[in-house]
Amino acid sequence: MRLTAFIAAALILLLPVSAQDEKPKPEPIQVLLLGTYHMANPGQDLVNAEAEDVTTPRRQAELEALAARLAEFAPTVIAVEREPTEPSLIDPAYETFTREDLKTSRNERAQIGYRLASDLGLEHVYAVDVGEGEISFFPFDEVQAYEEKYGPEGKTEELVGWISTVMEDFSEMQETATISELLAWQNDADRTTEQQQVFYYGLMDMANSEDKPGARLNYGWYARNALIFANVTRVAKPGDRVLLIYGAGHNYWLRHFAQNTPGFEYVDPMPYLR
Repeated sequence: MRLTAFIAAALILLLPVSAQDEKPKPEPIQVLLLGTYHMANPGQDLVNAEAEDVTTPRRQAELEALAARLAEFAPTVIAVEREPTEPSLIDPAYETFTREDLKTSRNERAQIGYRLASDLGLEHVYAVDVGEGEISFFPFDEVQAYEEKYGPEGKTEELVGWISTVMEDFSEMQETATISELLAWQNDADRTTEQQQVFYYGLMDMANSEDKPGARLNYGWYARNALIFANVTRVAKPGDRVLLIYGAGHNYWLRHFAQNTPGFEYVDPMPYLR
């Protein structure tokens, strides 16, 4: 009997440490990132496209169809671009939301996020945006000041012109495209990467021994999106399916964090838009 026990103990010691300590791996947190245009025309971006009224019967039907497709993802958490007022990050605007609000509110938070959360019977929607602190998130004025002092003359104007052309293309698409088609255009991964490279990385060379505002612009924008995703980690638990609804200008870095943060899994929005 003692010999048998000794052999059994010896065999356990011969097992790899990883086999002895192996624990079930937590389910990943899936993140479906939906980049959107700002439907209420807040005019807060460097270049803004004029969005059509989404409260019309045509657009409401399209938004209902979009909500039905997104419901197939079965989100357990919906997070939106709003600064929180509570430590819990619960969005108080959803707490008072009714479907009557869809007749008057043009904001994508209500038209997509609150609509779907209500359809699914979710108790809360989460506000995960952040305000500026020690770091300026978008110090484009510093880049312009550098250009005025050191050159090259016309570079920022050229890049803003490039963005304006992109926005003009989007505005023209609104005449015939559905909302889902517009969002598919905005969430195209190649387009998102091109915009990051042309604009943000295109300003990295605004630098000399005295000043580097192009780098500050890049790390400021990175910092904002890192802080946003940190808030997402606060409201999600293993096994959750998160629908993150944000301005499409955030797509590049939020997608990066969803793809590369341990415990998270990025979900391509395209199957839900086409």
